[in-house]
Amino acid sequence: MTQHTEVDLVVIGTGGAAMSAAIHARLEGASVVAIESGTLGGTCVNVGCVPSKTLLAAAHTRHSALTNPFSGAPSSAGMVDLSALIEQKDDLVGMLRQTKYADIAAAYGFDILPGTATFTDAGTLLVDGRPVRAKSYLVATGAEPHVPAIPGLEQVDYLTSTTAMELTELPASLVVIGGGFVGLEQAQLFARLGVEVTVIGRLAPHAEPELSSELRKAFLAEGISVIGDRAATITQHEGLVQVTTRNGKDATGERVLVATGRTPRTEGLNLPAAGIATDERGFVIVDEQQRTTNPAVFAAGDVTDVPQYVYVAARTGKIAAHNALGHDERVDYTGLPSVLFTSPQLASAGITEASAIAAGYRCACRFLRLSDVPRAIANHDTRGGIKVVADADTGKVLGIHALADTAGEMMLAATYAITAGFTVTQLADTWAPYLTMAEGIRLTANLFRNELPTSCCA
Repeated sequence: MTQHTEVDLVVIGTGGAAMSAAIHARLEGASVVAIESGTLGGTCVNVGCVPSKTLLAAAHTRHSALTNPFSGAPSSAGMVDLSALIEQKDDLVGMLRQTKYADIAAAYGFDILPGTATFTDAGTLLVDGRPVRAKSYLVATGAEPHVPAIPGLEQVDYLTSTTAMELTELPASLVVIGGGFVGLEQAQLFARLGVEVTVIGRLAPHAEPELSSELRKAFLAEGISVIGDRAATITQHEGLVQVTTRNGKDATGERVLVATGRTPRTEGLNLPAAGIATDERGFVIVDEQQRTTNPAVFAAGDVTDVPQYVYVAARTGKIAAHNALGHDERVDYTGLPSVLFTSPQLASAGITEASAIAAGYRCACRFLRLSDVPRAIANHDTRGGIKVVADADTGKVLGIHALADTAGEMMLAATYAITAGFTVTQLADTWAPYLTMAEGIRLTANLFRNELPTSCCA
């Protein structure tokens, strides 16, 4: 590493928020050093988005072959070689870690210093005991799987979303604790690879109820058992793990996977010594400028209490870097999209009906089943639906939500519409290409003025 006396910005971490901050600081002409105590790249490329989505793609490909609705074009699928899939996943991760992280740092001209960062006071940061000085610091250390205090959990060899993607042999059966994004993706991933899966928890509890209900039906139709309750105790019997819920229901599996959210990764940073406050869950507290309670230290990404998406991490990292260099910028979350990469996908942009009502809007909503969307009919897959949430007084679109196999791809148009301030009338009258799933957004918006059935061409 190049020897630095003092740089403009020290970034702790090399994940989405950290890399974005370093890149944008360099674009401003600032000198930057990034510090990494573990594997270059953080959560997304190593143990999050990239590995999970490529394995999901493999599982969905196999499932599509087994459930092909076109009898005139038969398909089949054999047994799964998990070790080969994991090797292919690891090759992809390694390639992206090099091209999107190591090569990017070299291209933008900032050093990555290996070591563990520790604050000793409000203005001193040590890396493996050696001081690294900067005008400003950014904490972007991300988060890791949360392990809940369930009696008996520590006595079993449980999996997390990280270790589950390191398996080389499939268990015969799996109990997934948690009905959020990670739990549902992992549950369907293993079920479609041939594992008997039970999910414990409310499925997609923060999604629109019409859509989470349809997703539950889709899971049940695939043979995934769902227990909408909380895990209370865990015991082991004859090599199997038994999870008992608060209401006394039991689920048994060869392995148990814990997917109950993520907790900030701040161990070893010694944040109190630097005057950096955290909330009751350990997330670093920041203001609208991403500044911590120490004016010289900023924080961004999953280590703060923001939606845990890589694009949010990247945006907060960018804003933090700009503000550390003297700007005054804030993150605008209007129209924020999210995607649950199950099949069908559960995706949203903007706010839900419940959030709109809580915010004081007089709410108007319309829901369209996919059985009324021509693309879904042509695909012989009408699972799901689309919901548009609007301000009843102005007609302004507040949220667009969908459960469909390409719902995630629909959300860019939804985000554009919301951030542009479209009304439902404008949304209904905007061009939409026929026989696309995204056309369903226009069809749903049209229900605000006419709830009669429509022709394919109306």
